[in-house]
Amino acid sequence: MQASSKLNPVLLTSTRRSLKLSGGDILARVLLVAVAGGLALFLLAPLATILLRGVLDNNGNFVGLLHFRDYLATPSLKRSILNSCSVAFAVVFISVPMAFFFAYAINRSCMRFKGGFKFIALLPLLAPSLLSAIAFIQWFGNQGVLKPLLGGASIYGAPGIILAEVYNTFPHAMMIITTALSLADARLYEAADSMGTGTLRRFFTITLPSCKYGLISAATVVFTYVISDFGAPKVIGGNFSVLSVDVFKQVVGQQNFGRGAVVGVLLLLPSILSFAIDSLVRRKLQAQLSARSVPYKPKPQSAFDRWMTAYCVLVSILLLSVVGMAIFSSFIKLWPYNLELTLRHYQYALLDGDLSAAYTNSLKLGFLTAVFGTTAAFTGAYLTEKSRGLGSLRPLVHLMAMLSMAVPGLVLGLGYIMFFNHPDNPLKFLYASMSILVFSTIIHYYTSSHLTAVSALKALDNEFEAVAASLKIPFYKTFLRVTVPVCLPALLDIARYYFVVSMATLSCVVFLYSPDTILSSVAIMNLDEAGDIGPAAALASLTVVTSALVCLLYGWFSKALINKTQAWRTCTMH
Repeated sequence: MQASSKLNPVLLTSTRRSLKLSGGDILARVLLVAVAGGLALFLLAPLATILLRGVLDNNGNFVGLLHFRDYLATPSLKRSILNSCSVAFAVVFISVPMAFFFAYAINRSCMRFKGGFKFIALLPLLAPSLLSAIAFIQWFGNQGVLKPLLGGASIYGAPGIILAEVYNTFPHAMMIITTALSLADARLYEAADSMGTGTLRRFFTITLPSCKYGLISAATVVFTYVISDFGAPKVIGGNFSVLSVDVFKQVVGQQNFGRGAVVGVLLLLPSILSFAIDSLVRRKLQAQLSARSVPYKPKPQSAFDRWMTAYCVLVSILLLSVVGMAIFSSFIKLWPYNLELTLRHYQYALLDGDLSAAYTNSLKLGFLTAVFGTTAAFTGAYLTEKSRGLGSLRPLVHLMAMLSMAVPGLVLGLGYIMFFNHPDNPLKFLYASMSILVFSTIIHYYTSSHLTAVSALKALDNEFEAVAASLKIPFYKTFLRVTVPVCLPALLDIARYYFVVSMATLSCVVFLYSPDTILSSVAIMNLDEAGDIGPAAALASLTVVTSALVCLLYGWFSKALINKTQAWRTCTMH
């Protein structure tokens, strides 16, 4: 008994030491709670408001599923569900195979100019979704250059939406499938060659099965994008009703927030289903490549390489024709009656008060989102991956970060209206300001940025944090002196991504702008509605050119910065 009583003070002292937190640990926990609170405030709270608003009337009285029954009882509105799903499936069956063979040509052939083809394939990412719709109207509309090719058919409606969305979704599908094809194990192909397996049979028994999860993931992403996209259906949809346009009409046109909430919930359901499928697929995809796998390197085959080059040239011409038509239209005085070249539309876009302010606001949004979005996403990813304590909160933060991918931009914007514009909300001052545009854009594109940061942090050995903790070095010093410099390429990628998507975004900001914060994408939509195709095309072309220049400057700047600050990478390679 005496021995045990003598040991008790020692045990108590050691326990107190273990329970005592350093200032750095306390700061890390406070920051993690702040990140969780920010995601809850700007993601979960608006979604909860939509769900609540769907069962309340305009006076705040509970009406149950009355709004849903009214919506589904209206034939024209119910038809929107079928139209949205049919168009989304059609785009999936066109865009995914096109993207697959393009990615296959880049990864499995020895053709030349692969870098140029990839750059062209990614061009649609730099453009607002309205640009493709405007271009296809110029090609195939009532006064279009190739209108006779359609016979008596019209581009307006489902055909135009499908064409525009195939253009918009092609790079998304291509990037996902490229990743899947890059995980191929060369040993399987070597075994097939040794057994005398033919090329076609090898394709169906090895290539397709090995990238099936990538194809499914690409299909879910394309389906979700088309279901939730607003720009293309608004411009080229004509009288063909879809869910995304219904939301806009109900909220902006009729101020019917109850029915708008119903459409928001309907838009949310397929997105969450696609998100669940995509999450399952990504786990399967990550498990394909083992430690013993050998990267596949294509061998030159003259006939195959020529066919793949021809296919990539054809697809590149089709993609460039869309951007090219938009740029060409921006230099024409009055399409199609006066085809003289002019800079009047650009002068109007850059010097006119409203349009120049829209372009400036888009640049401001891109810059602020790149700075604050990159900081938030990387800090949140670091705290979930590298911090200690609050074990139950870290997976919750990761779950919320992944959930933003499943929320369509229109639904998020609608939730922001209902939540931040509520009279009793103390944060009402954020509504109709540049701040709320920045917050909504950061949240809308948070998942991709979070995953990029997590991938970079997982490649960083945990021994850095362990050694720093043993030396009693605060976590923020390790973060600033080690983690940030090592992960600098990922940080620059996230910043570039946020800037580009901010310049082109429409769906998540179309409900939130004010006359003082109108953006280029919104101005393009308004110009198109007014029939001012020239200025709309000029503003869209400026957006594409600006994003392309930023990407080129990013490449030059990041290369110079990495060479200067991370010479150890080059030394390690040698």
